[in-house]
Amino acid sequence: MRLPLRLLQLTAAILLAVIVWRAWSLRPTFDPAMVRLSPIEIATLPVAVRWDMPMGSEHGALTYNAQPFRITRHLGDDLNGIGGYNSDLGDPVYAAATGRVVFRGHAGPGWGKVIILAHRVRNAETGQLEVVQSMYAHLDTTQVEPDQLVPRGTQIGTVGTADGRYLAHLHFEIRLGPYVFPGVGYADAPLNCVSPERFIAQHRGAAPELLTPAVETVR
Repeated sequence: MRLPLRLLQLTAAILLAVIVWRAWSLRPTFDPAMVRLSPIEIATLPVAVRWDMPMGSEHGALTYNAQPFRITRHLGDDLNGIGGYNSDLGDPVYAAATGRVVFRGHAGPGWGKVIILAHRVRNAETGQLEVVQSMYAHLDTTQVEPDQLVPRGTQIGTVGTADGRYLAHLHFEIRLGPYVFPGVGYADAPLNCVSPERFIAQHRGAAPELLTPAVETVR
């Protein structure tokens, strides 16, 4: 009688293992691209009333755009110091506008250290506040914490090489919408990205001759 009992127990264990494996294989796949800010998080985002370039001066002086938005399917601007190569390694990177840190971490091969700030910006046509995100990638160091409110012009990190993958530069993106995900740097379509240079020119919120390095008060 002991042998059939052992066989029954073994069969039951195998069936249980098959059921568990099957349930695991059919589980819904987590898609980080679907992670989005909650309504409460959106409501507490600061309103960004002024935008400046994240490197050099407010107008991006002493920098150049080595690979603009949509050149070779690029989803951002690659900003460099005027010396090129690794001459800008460790140069300061500033918050382009007042925002909240919604991502800070290592985003994987090709990205290196990344910071994403979320902001609210008023749509000039509708008057509604909309979520905009500024992304700073390939950083060598980061100087902010998750969920931190960061005033415009605050140093948030330094220019890096994405862990030695590239020559030093800042990959800078402007993204529309509440979805928080580093994603990809190149795509056939612009996705939810817009030209950073054009966006900042349209939303600067100050006269061209006004160069005020003072940190903006967080709203």
